[in-house]
Amino acid sequence: MTDVAVDKNVLADSLASTEKEPDDLMEEKNEENQTEATAAEGEGAASDVYRYIRGDLFTSEIFKVEIQNLPKYIGFNDLKKFLNKHGINPHKIKLFSRQMFAFVTFKNQEERDKAMKAVHGMQWKSKVLSVRLAKPKADPILKKRKQEEETEGGPPGAKRAAGGQEVEVEEDEEEPLDIQIANAVTPLWNVPYEEQLKRKEKEVEGVLLKLTREIGNNNKAMLPWLFVQKEKYNKMCCPLEAIRPSPVQTEYRNKCEFVIGVGADGEDKTVGFRLGKYKGGSCAVVSPSETTHVSSEAKRVVQEFQQFIRTTPYAVYSPETYEGHWRQLTVRTSRIKQTMAIVFFNPQKLQEELEELKRNLRQYFTEGEGKESGLTSLYFVRMGQRTSAGTEDLPCEHVTGEECIHEELLGLKFRISPHSFFQTNTPAAEVLYSAVGEWAQLDQDSTVLDVCCGTGTIGISLAKRVKKVIGIELCQEAVQDAKANAEANGLTNVEFHCGKAEDVLPTVLNAVVSPNVTAIVDPPRAGLHSKVILAIRRAEHLKRLVYVACNAKAAMNNFIDLCRAPSNRVKGAAFRPMRAMAVDLFPQTMHCETILLFERVDYSSNTDSQPTET
Repeated sequence: MTDVAVDKNVLADSLASTEKEPDDLMEEKNEENQTEATAAEGEGAASDVYRYIRGDLFTSEIFKVEIQNLPKYIGFNDLKKFLNKHGINPHKIKLFSRQMFAFVTFKNQEERDKAMKAVHGMQWKSKVLSVRLAKPKADPILKKRKQEEETEGGPPGAKRAAGGQEVEVEEDEEEPLDIQIANAVTPLWNVPYEEQLKRKEKEVEGVLLKLTREIGNNNKAMLPWLFVQKEKYNKMCCPLEAIRPSPVQTEYRNKCEFVIGVGADGEDKTVGFRLGKYKGGSCAVVSPSETTHVSSEAKRVVQEFQQFIRTTPYAVYSPETYEGHWRQLTVRTSRIKQTMAIVFFNPQKLQEELEELKRNLRQYFTEGEGKESGLTSLYFVRMGQRTSAGTEDLPCEHVTGEECIHEELLGLKFRISPHSFFQTNTPAAEVLYSAVGEWAQLDQDSTVLDVCCGTGTIGISLAKRVKKVIGIELCQEAVQDAKANAEANGLTNVEFHCGKAEDVLPTVLNAVVSPNVTAIVDPPRAGLHSKVILAIRRAEHLKRLVYVACNAKAAMNNFIDLCRAPSNRVKGAAFRPMRAMAVDLFPQTMHCETILLFERVDYSSNTDSQPTET
């Protein structure tokens, strides 16, 4: 028997004999939702789907664990080498790299326990691994036989035995749907909050360690400074301050996007979250009713909307056949108890029926049963057959209620339109923006550039402390909101420009004459366009930059370009990272916001001088 045999898509045991172990025949798709459990106990009949783990035939499924929080983009060989390096000899590995976990089996309990003790809590590529027991797979042959015999006759869960007597069949144990969906959308739901914060801080530490290496590789003149920084800050280029927690850990999301599909319980037109990624083959949808991060207001809207669409003759849209209609529901809420719903619908060839449908929606939420949801704003979006749900440039048809919802943040008032960006955790956003204000070191002579400003929250929150705020935002709706927000808060020193940051920023920078310019950037997940970074580098009067990253790893190229040595392509003095901190806006998940303060290198000092590289 070989230790581990690998096929491109299936990692299965290879026995010396011609017979395969029962676990080699299992359907892969059943593994994705397996979690900690012990093997089934008690006497097993011939039809017991777990009998094989108690038989004479060896199976490593008895000694199985799940390794969670694996680094992204690792392959099977990477995991195998990592385990071998630490003296762990797995019998079989099943890796789910996209979901960042793996099932690993061992030949005996001693090997399994040794692996659990060694790997749990270990760091690998800035990820802190966790290990827990995993239940074995059910024998697919017996499971299929049981299903076939149930189809022939007899109640579910029973099978015809010889002589017509019915015997109970042990069902394949699965976790309750509320646990499965919690694992899918809030994977840290069962991790103590202090531990969650430690993991996130560790992730940011890994980002800083990588940035330190990249600065050394891309700006040799910074090496003396970098050497001193590493000595001071535990091999990092700047101090990492303690993570700031979210003031609330549950029901914090003020915006949720819910898919519409067939429920995991078999109910059609279910509104909620998918158990897995659609591309991965998982289409089952589960209601958000038991999720911890969704607000009770949003849950009520989902429930009432689901009830409505089940009364209509229109089917759920299928991305495979491009048929059907109902696609997505987005719900936005605010702390002042205003709620907006945006319905995404594929009209196909419907015309007159579409107008009737919108009338029925309006009536349902204003006079019918849906009125109990407390909806204050309703929009309807027509989508093309192959348009991705949630596309921001799709026009929204206002159906009923107010055109916007409103929110209060740091004592200021903000209006929010359907497509406008607003941080999804308002109390934690206040923590984030307060930190940004502290780090920006502003005074009454300062000019603030708020790049990717959304509805203007950051710039407006700082406006009374500075001479001028200039916001740049791509979304026209958000710019309109930002202008209205500035006016509503009595601010006259704020202006906003609509367009791509890479197109607008160079012109804005050239027009700014203030000697004290600070940029604050809060870009989308992918980071800023490289042209924006080049424009910032060229603007020598811009001395300080506060970068707010919702995905610091994805923004790494931005960080490197800010710090790399001047060249023919990259004009202007480099920046250096001076401090960093994580702010938790997404409890129960591994995501967080990262703030980095960059300051321009002063080349008037001999210690900071460096040549231009070609």
